[in-house]
Amino acid sequence: MGKKIQIHLQEIIYGSSDSTISKQISKLEKEGKIRKIAPRLYSTNFDDSPEKIVRRNLFSILGHLYPGALLSHRSAFEYEPTSSGQLFLTYKYTRKATLPGITIRFLEGTGAIEGDNPLSGELYTSQQERAFLENLQTSRKLGADSKTLSFPEIEERLEQVIRINGEEELNKLRDQAKLISEKLGLQKEFLKLSKIISALLTTHPSKILKSPIATARVFGMPYDPARVELFELLFRELNNHEFKFREEKNISIKAFRNFAFFESFFSNYIEGTVFKIDDAKKIITTQKPIFARNEDSHDVLGTYQIVSNLKEMSIIPKSAEELLHILKYRHEGLLRARLDKSPGKFKDQNNFAGQMAFVDINFVKGTIIKAFDFYQAIKHPFARAAYIMFVLSEIHPFLDGNGRIARVMMNAELTAAKQAKIIIPTVYRDDYLGALRKLTRQREPKPYIRMLTRAHEFSATILGATMDEMQLILEKSNAFLEHTEGKLNIINLCTDEENN
Repeated sequence: MGKKIQIHLQEIIYGSSDSTISKQISKLEKEGKIRKIAPRLYSTNFDDSPEKIVRRNLFSILGHLYPGALLSHRSAFEYEPTSSGQLFLTYKYTRKATLPGITIRFLEGTGAIEGDNPLSGELYTSQQERAFLENLQTSRKLGADSKTLSFPEIEERLEQVIRINGEEELNKLRDQAKLISEKLGLQKEFLKLSKIISALLTTHPSKILKSPIATARVFGMPYDPARVELFELLFRELNNHEFKFREEKNISIKAFRNFAFFESFFSNYIEGTVFKIDDAKKIITTQKPIFARNEDSHDVLGTYQIVSNLKEMSIIPKSAEELLHILKYRHEGLLRARLDKSPGKFKDQNNFAGQMAFVDINFVKGTIIKAFDFYQAIKHPFARAAYIMFVLSEIHPFLDGNGRIARVMMNAELTAAKQAKIIIPTVYRDDYLGALRKLTRQREPKPYIRMLTRAHEFSATILGATMDEMQLILEKSNAFLEHTEGKLNIINLCTDEENN
């Protein structure tokens, strides 16, 4: 008895030259149990479009219809059709074929060789070294219709090999590519590949490189491209907003310093350096640490000494080099009592928040420099403050004190523009951290901007000739409560009403 098609187990059914199977397919189609979605291709799924069905089963379809085909060129890296629906396979002839939503571009060439990877059934995919050689072939088409990736894309993939696995791995890739090039007659392509690798390893001139990421590595400043992309996202969103200029009203030296006390108090509280308010006041007024808590006391004192200095807080970077310099000396002042945290030096070991890794130690400097490009293009002081604070929080360039230095740099932007500084009170800590996480993990800048705008609106209400007057407003605002005990109220200065 012939093989029976089990339609309840199969979403895809293939046409066959076997007359028994062919008759079964014809019968099932007439009964409305299956439908034809492409030549030699049927489906039991009547709900999804043929395009969706094909995409979901793409590799098994290709392996069945074109046994021995090799997913090659750019498709060996991307594993999906291009934006124009092109998929490239090396096969026994050069031809075009179509499936719903996809154009298959067959390129005549050598099939799978040793080291190429089985993908599905009798479909293979080019091994990495072969794929690089294929992508360095000449292509008459451009963009999404090209069988090859662009030079910058190829360079960035090679740079990623160094970034993740080191220079030795890139040299191994070159050695293997040389062997493959001799098998496949791709010696010209190997020479191109070797030149790019030499440039990345700085053994040859770097003028041949097109990718900014690859070029940055050659000049000793590799950066984290995913983080830079995130910074660009925030930059664009900030530039699409109008922000209120909230003028600094604590203009006397005394008022500025009183505000700086609460700025220091809350900034350290966020990081877990918790003092009673009276103890913190004593540290500031006496300029002496509490004996039993020497390092914690110095954290509060170090922060205060920076943020209470109007001249210092009016300094903002005019270049990327200045930014690096300012970060280091301010960090040294913040953590001068914590020698084990390398004050004033960028981290020498990677740091994490749960499972999330901050920027790798090898990319800290380059990522800060690259982020400066967007920073210098921002004009509104609040937008610059919001940008620089997130950048430093996301990079986490130091072993410790990253949140504090990020908020110092944020408020320096505002001080330099004679705008009210920002305090993140205890009651608002959860909102603050949640908005940062949302931008980092879900790439949503709007909640972050809303959060910081509200914090700025609140902070502009903290006025008074004395520290006690400011503290009274903070208490009315619920600033000292935990987020589980209340929510932030903004006091209307004209009516003394609360704004929730």
